[in-house]
Amino acid sequence: MATAPEPALPAYDVVIVGGAVIGSSIAWFLSSNPGFDGSVLVVERDPTYEFTSTARTNSCMRQQFSNPLNIAISRFAAEFVGDFRSYLGGDPEVPEIFVHHFGYMYLAAREDFAETLRTNQAIQADLGAGTQIMSPAEIAAAYPFYNVDDIICASHNLVDEGYFDSGTMFAWLRRKARQNGVEYATDSVAGLDAASGRVESVTLDSGRQIRCGTLVNAAGPRAVEVAKMAGLDLPVEPRKRYTFVFDAAESLDRDLPLTIDPSGVHVRSDGRAYMAGCTPDIDPAVDYDNFAMDGDIFEDKVWPALAHRIPAFERIRVTNQWAGHYAHNTLDHNVVVGAHPEIANFVFANGFSGHGMQQSPAIGRGVCELITHGSYQTLDLTPLGYQRIIDGEPFGESAII
Repeated sequence: MATAPEPALPAYDVVIVGGAVIGSSIAWFLSSNPGFDGSVLVVERDPTYEFTSTARTNSCMRQQFSNPLNIAISRFAAEFVGDFRSYLGGDPEVPEIFVHHFGYMYLAAREDFAETLRTNQAIQADLGAGTQIMSPAEIAAAYPFYNVDDIICASHNLVDEGYFDSGTMFAWLRRKARQNGVEYATDSVAGLDAASGRVESVTLDSGRQIRCGTLVNAAGPRAVEVAKMAGLDLPVEPRKRYTFVFDAAESLDRDLPLTIDPSGVHVRSDGRAYMAGCTPDIDPAVDYDNFAMDGDIFEDKVWPALAHRIPAFERIRVTNQWAGHYAHNTLDHNVVVGAHPEIANFVFANGFSGHGMQQSPAIGRGVCELITHGSYQTLDLTPLGYQRIIDGEPFGESAII
């Protein structure tokens, strides 16, 4: 693989494997933290980012989780995005991030899930989220296009929840990290020297060997390969997710919240169009380079669910479609973040399972604190650490899409 640009130094205080939104968030937080004065190298195999999870995100943010820590992570994301220019130092060239707070709309067709939504809403409200439980009549009054005949209740939040321009956030995190002195090298990691019980160096595909003080694994769906190089197991694998953008012959008369249908299909407004997606019914790990579309999933699963829930979507036309990869944590669908308990300079930021874009500000800040101070300073991310992987104890979170 060509290496342009190459690393300028033989050693770095921090080497980050993966330069998409997680790696770039960590790089920016480190480079902008007055308590950190070290050198940072980001190694990214594909500087176009075309097939990263970052490039194929649906760019949404929600407060509607069941675990208080996940809610707090999302609330920081909303704060960070809402005051983006200030966080990036007040540079007038930094744009404000466009946000569209149409919210998430979880629909419950079974009483057990309805009770889960009610329980989660109480937790969210206690932490300051604006989630409300809606009856079918309230849903129909606010959004008359839904068919609610089989719905018991919904959970909805119009505050700091919905779409945000994640592409602009990612681009400026990367740009500002570079301005702050972070180096980005176009290369892949071929091996790690961790024989001494710590990561001493990184060997690149180009043959360069780079010494490092801390190694951060931010390699997305390929994170398991980086972990293996240090002799570590990581339950992360690439899972394919499908997105469809479509026009409707009968456009809705108001914004469509990101609606999670009981079928598992989700759909939202996307400007003047609409965006839908789903988890396939058969959901195996796939090859890292497999982005082929399933020719039947829209006709067999997505469109029937859309037409049932929103009758105006009986007549729609797909205008764009793509497959992306979740970095899927098979233990519990949540991020693994923090240092390994034995190889203490190997730091994880992996397995986001579709939450990476909205969680990237809090994870970037947390990993920066861990490297700079040796412990978390603002939000304690310890429950999301690697120890639970060793113990086989899942992080409890019921609000998984």
